[in-house]
Amino acid sequence: MRATHTVTDSPLGRLTLVAHDGVLAGLYFAEHTRRPDPGTFGPPARKGFEAALEQLDEYFRGERTRFELPLAPAGTAFQQRVWALLRRIPYGQTRTYGQLAMALGERGLAREVGAANGRNPLSVIVPCHRVIGADGGLVGYAGGLERKRYLLDLEGAAAGEQMLLGGLG
Repeated sequence: MRATHTVTDSPLGRLTLVAHDGVLAGLYFAEHTRRPDPGTFGPPARKGFEAALEQLDEYFRGERTRFELPLAPAGTAFQQRVWALLRRIPYGQTRTYGQLAMALGERGLAREVGAANGRNPLSVIVPCHRVIGADGGLVGYAGGLERKRYLLDLEGAAAGEQMLLGGLG
């Protein structure tokens, strides 16, 4: 596996994008919780990141509501299932950990869903910021709660008001 990376500025600060064999595998904040060792990011390269950079720019300008990129996040089968559910949460809406656990078939999985959410290697693109606490409050985000609030505000999501709307469709 050949890794490469690029760094870009955003309204959330500097973001590091990592690709494995040309497919986006990570997006990290400078102070990202559980950020991998930068030595694993491979050499810097601008080539191969054009689509991701363009779509991030469109998202931050409020022009894009869904990312359409090939992704290769590394994780367990359970984490992959949770991350797939995250991608189904509509722009501007939120879900609770319990709702995601129910979508997986068992409400008792809320803690495990939270752990998988916290290990999402593709912040922003795989929208783990759309997951909130059972009481509608902001809890946990690898980039910090200020960034989570910024993203929810950008999307017009009202934590505590949107969480019960619709399914994961």
